[in-house]
Amino acid sequence: MAVSGSPQPTQSPPRAAGKQVQSRLQDLVIITGFSGAGKSTVMNVFEDAGYFCVDNLPPAMIRSLVDLFVHEGSKVERAAVVSDVRGGVYFEALQAVVEDLGSLGIAHRVIFLQAAPDVLVTRYKETRRRHPMAVDGSVAAGVAAEQALLEPLRARADLVIDTTGLSAAALRTKIADELLPRQPSGRLAVTFMSFGYKHGPPRDEDLAIDVRFLPNPHYEPDLRPLTGRDLPVIEYIGRDGRLDALYGHLHGLLDFLLPEYVREGKAHLVVAIGCTGGRHRSVAVAEHLALRYADSDELSVAVAHRDLDNPPRDS
Repeated sequence: MAVSGSPQPTQSPPRAAGKQVQSRLQDLVIITGFSGAGKSTVMNVFEDAGYFCVDNLPPAMIRSLVDLFVHEGSKVERAAVVSDVRGGVYFEALQAVVEDLGSLGIAHRVIFLQAAPDVLVTRYKETRRRHPMAVDGSVAAGVAAEQALLEPLRARADLVIDTTGLSAAALRTKIADELLPRQPSGRLAVTFMSFGYKHGPPRDEDLAIDVRFLPNPHYEPDLRPLTGRDLPVIEYIGRDGRLDALYGHLHGLLDFLLPEYVREGKAHLVVAIGCTGGRHRSVAVAEHLALRYADSDELSVAVAHRDLDNPPRDS
């Protein structure tokens, strides 16, 4: 990837004394460039870093959005917007908006994404999506028309990024490392979630572990009202050694996978642990894993129990 420059948010002097906008907005990123060059991927990186993000915003609406950001009471400190040819005839309007932001003293930067024409054509053919400027259906013609339209804007951008040959993961890593130096790069948000199969399968898991083979405290009258957070339940589940054996395998698997997901640039990971009712075995395992990885510098760990508040049911 070729990167021209490495700008931080710049603030231009106001047009006249008393005209500078006072607000909590510290950084406004305008992402533009060629269709298929990776603008959505870049926006996702900023969104994961806590930026307020808007996709496919016409230039005329950027100023209106900024007015909301700088309005008294707004809590938006960082924002990123994608504006491109999907908004129609826009080049002159976008350039005017950028100049206006500078005159108002709004900290902003314009990031332009590009890629080789043949790469853009290949990406569109792989996704089978219509190029926004391919009026006659020819992707190559649409790419050529877009290049001619955007060349003046490219010359005025604060940062030009060439994504030719880059995977989406490599682009995410580059953006996080080079454009978000103040953000913790490579930090993976991991949620260890318990659930009960009787209440339905999980909907947003990345990894699912079935622990129904472990001893079930549900059948012990004294343990049934308790949960996997209680020591008597944990001791009962681990009484025959299979729980420790499971941890031996899970630790090894996660010790390998989690750093790989960090290097790949993954932002969120849900590890779902399932038992029958979601109150005993899955809760104990989820709590154990969350505690084990809580002190990792590369992870932001949370634990969630989907069905813990559901009443005990026959198993």
